[in-house]
Amino acid sequence: MTYCLGIKVKEGLVAIADTLITSGTETVYKKKVFVEQKDNFSLFIMTSGLRSVRDKAVVYFREQLDNQEFNKLYKAVNAFGLQVKKVAEEDKDSLEHAGFKFDLNTIIGGQLKDDKEPKLFLLYPEGNWVELGQGAPYVIIGNSGHGKAILNRTLTEESSMKLALKAGFLSFDSTRVSSNNVDFPIDVVLYKKNSFSLTEQRYEQKDLQTISAQWAEELKKALEDIPDEWMDAAFSKLPQQDD
Repeated sequence: MTYCLGIKVKEGLVAIADTLITSGTETVYKKKVFVEQKDNFSLFIMTSGLRSVRDKAVVYFREQLDNQEFNKLYKAVNAFGLQVKKVAEEDKDSLEHAGFKFDLNTIIGGQLKDDKEPKLFLLYPEGNWVELGQGAPYVIIGNSGHGKAILNRTLTEESSMKLALKAGFLSFDSTRVSSNNVDFPIDVVLYKKNSFSLTEQRYEQKDLQTISAQWAEELKKALEDIPDEWMDAAFSKLPQQDD
């Protein structure tokens, strides 16, 4: 399984991807985010699904980037979607015959020359996509169930990139402690609006273990600080026992 998170706020974009890949009893760590950076062109791609499908689609897409110019991100998203469909045509039958489901969900973010602001897209295995906008500041692919609560409670389009990264890490950490198929290291990609400059940073568990520990303690304290009086009506119905 995978944990990939893309966040869009007015200030820019934040992306987080774990690196754990499991196949049967084998565990390896590989980068799941692909970055393309050149003049007036900043783009990142994160995927969840079969690694072989992802690698093949990215190779095909890189070849397109070498031979074709894109001035808006949605056009690049369309181009990547076509490569995903091409790979499906080539490999879907053989994968399904071997017992694998053709599956590749993709987050694509960035800003190209004629985009007025950074964009964030979710691309489905069928090659169609949706753009993240107002009211939907983030998208998760892969193991998404455990990490949504803190994002839903804290993120808006007005959030700063620092707050977005902080909430994003805690979302990943909640997923990590609840699942054995998501883990460190994590790769972080940051993009500030109109900068046309992506930055990447990898974090090992040792880099953020104090943050994880602090968050766990803060949660315990917050739980203890919640008043008890509202529970009295329920507990009063319990049978009374003599000491």
